[in-house]
Amino acid sequence: MKEAITIGVDLAKNVFQVHGVDAAGVVVVRRQLRRGQVLPFFRKHPPCLVGMEACATSHHWGREIEALGHEVRLMPPRYVKPYVKRNKNDAADAEAICEAVTRPTMRFVEIKTPEQQAALMVHRTRHLFIRQRTTLINALRAHLAEFGIVAGVGRLGVERLVKVIEDGKDNRVPPMVRECLMALRAQLDLVKRQILEADQRILAWHRASEVSQRLDDIPGVGPLIATALVASVPDPHAFNSGRDLSAWIGLVPKQNSTGGKERLGHISKAGNRYLRMLLVAGALSVIRRAKQVGYTRRPWLTKLLERRSTKIAAIALANKIARTAWAMMTQGTFYKEPVLQAV
Repeated sequence: MKEAITIGVDLAKNVFQVHGVDAAGVVVVRRQLRRGQVLPFFRKHPPCLVGMEACATSHHWGREIEALGHEVRLMPPRYVKPYVKRNKNDAADAEAICEAVTRPTMRFVEIKTPEQQAALMVHRTRHLFIRQRTTLINALRAHLAEFGIVAGVGRLGVERLVKVIEDGKDNRVPPMVRECLMALRAQLDLVKRQILEADQRILAWHRASEVSQRLDDIPGVGPLIATALVASVPDPHAFNSGRDLSAWIGLVPKQNSTGGKERLGHISKAGNRYLRMLLVAGALSVIRRAKQVGYTRRPWLTKLLERRSTKIAAIALANKIARTAWAMMTQGTFYKEPVLQAV
């Protein structure tokens, strides 16, 4: 039997589907593998091209199979979907992956190292804690509002509500309600401590990364954004330009162009939402600071703010930050400030 030179793997939790073809495109292997059979199968097989979708556990399996001498390529699932001929099943998915990985115009995802995945996990955990903190604060506000107790927005308003909860002499809060609110307050304190611990881990990883420290010099980029960029982009050379990186993040307008007419709309939800959120927040801080001091080093930003809203300008500045970061990561250079311009 001829050996497969290209194998598509449909990843799963326990039952994996593989589809292999030889040099002539003839199917030579189509079978299911249990989780414990995956590595022994590829250990016995001669080195070949292995394609997988960039989904959960794909980076782990990519590193494991690549260590056995195979060439592993990860692809976005949305780019593999058009190659599914009919119906949705594991065999059809593996065949589509095997077909898509050989296309010369296919876009691939770089395999992340365990250190990069660990850094991203800290980011995701911190983001989860922040959402939980928001949920707990909203619950405290809503429960106390039922008894006519409200406070202003922000940290000071929450502190006032906490003092009301801790004051056992305040008759506006029934004892049973106070017990529930004290439990929420204890949970809120725990989440705050966990956010601070995540910040410390991110800062320690930032200080150990030379690339992350160089990116920190970009206005609007701090240790949080710098580490997220370094961990999310294993190989910046995988992008042909900074525009490709900003498009991958999702900082470009959605196009609906035809007949030579360009129609650009809003940015879509496609791309890396977490990086997009961080970069836009950093850009807003730069714009806010420029309005406070009355000048900026970006004349194009001044002109854009004259005819567009602050949020649109923030998207454009976030796009610029992403392109600058790509140039610094690929060329190994440091950030250079432009000339001052009046706002």
